[in-house]
Amino acid sequence: MGALRRSSIRFGLLTAALVAATALPAHAAERYPTKPIRLIVPFPPGGSTDFNARAIQDKLSDLLGQQLVIDNRAGASGQIGTKITMQSATDGYTLLLHTVAFVTGPILYKNAGYDPLKDFIPVSLISKVPTTVSVNPSIPVRSVKELLELAKSRPGQLNYASAGIGTNAHITGELFNLMGHTAIRAIHYKGGGPALAAVVSGEVQVGFSNISQTARLAEAGRLRPLAVSSLKRSSALPNLPTVAEAGLPGFEMVAWHIVVAPAGTPAAIIRMLNEKIRATLSDPVVLQRFDKGGMDPVPTTPSETTAYLKNEQVKWRRVIKEGNIQAR
Repeated sequence: MGALRRSSIRFGLLTAALVAATALPAHAAERYPTKPIRLIVPFPPGGSTDFNARAIQDKLSDLLGQQLVIDNRAGASGQIGTKITMQSATDGYTLLLHTVAFVTGPILYKNAGYDPLKDFIPVSLISKVPTTVSVNPSIPVRSVKELLELAKSRPGQLNYASAGIGTNAHITGELFNLMGHTAIRAIHYKGGGPALAAVVSGEVQVGFSNISQTARLAEAGRLRPLAVSSLKRSSALPNLPTVAEAGLPGFEMVAWHIVVAPAGTPAAIIRMLNEKIRATLSDPVVLQRFDKGGMDPVPTTPSETTAYLKNEQVKWRRVIKEGNIQAR
């Protein structure tokens, strides 16, 4: 009888422990957030991904009641910051703000080390933005057609600045090569800021860059924009033609930015973050920031965000395969 009683007590304690363990995440989710939240940006300051993070930082911090701390963890085309997020606790206190390289990286790299849909939970899209095709002012071209002619007359001699393998700039540059039948070489940098600086300095001749930064540098005469990569013109540079109308019909590349959390993050926290992000993206001050940056806010539900990522995986896998785009 004593042994049976001891067994019952052990069983009861084990059951209580299991109940407590399963109840803890729900209780934590109800109180969330109780401390600052880290938002990892896997690129250095100065690029479009960093711009998005800083555009939403203040308002989202206010709505969450806790400070949103931006943590730039650049390297390996965004893979370093991505893996840090993936390996973080699934408590909602470490998030990732990424861009197109989030899905193109694992397609281009066999050892990327993560799956965007299996290892993360999408929270919301943040924005979409076209890339600008630009050149250093020393290059004697003033249109896409002239750039195509110059590149064809000097095969392999022109370089373009990439923010890293699989990034917006890299994909845009390789699409330009594919559709324009050119061989402009990619020179990879650690992010959009360093890549743009290389074009401004003349270290490379061509850039596929963030439209807001390009507009400011164009005004200062330090960069010559030729076209935007979207199918419609941008309000940030309304007089600039699209690549499609300026020499490559059908050309389109629109970058997007997204917030995700590590897989296993409680659904209640994901819903709460989504609600706060959507409210942030409707704030007049935040909208003004995005408008000045030439970016279109695109808040989405978690399910819509997941569906969008799945479509992007299919699209870019096909483009990378057909274009023979390689991690070089």
